[in-house]
Amino acid sequence: MLLHADLWVSALLRRADMAGGFGYIVRRGDASHGSALIKVVNLRSREAYLLREATQGDETVWIRPTQSRDEAELNAYIDKQLRFDPDLWVVEIEDAHGRHFLTEKVEGAPDDGAELR
Repeated sequence: MLLHADLWVSALLRRADMAGGFGYIVRRGDASHGSALIKVVNLRSREAYLLREATQGDETVWIRPTQSRDEAELNAYIDKQLRFDPDLWVVEIEDAHGRHFLTEKVEGAPDDGAELR
């Protein structure tokens, strides 16, 4: 992330709020250098998915680190990642359409165009 993590997370939560979604911080990581896991919950279908920042060549993109849509499995994945990365931020976004509100490139999100309709 080019911005400090705390500013970036605040901006993401603000975008979600302004577009009718709801986001909150599940776990605060390092304010300046922490990376983030974004858990998105579709309030209509009750399905969820995770997004994580990754580097592909010279480009930063967001990918799904696991294809599971089961919340218990996603939470177990998050817990495992927290054991390895104590600086990790965990943000949950709840939206009726399952939008993630990221402005960065996202690969593999359900409906891959759901972000900002």
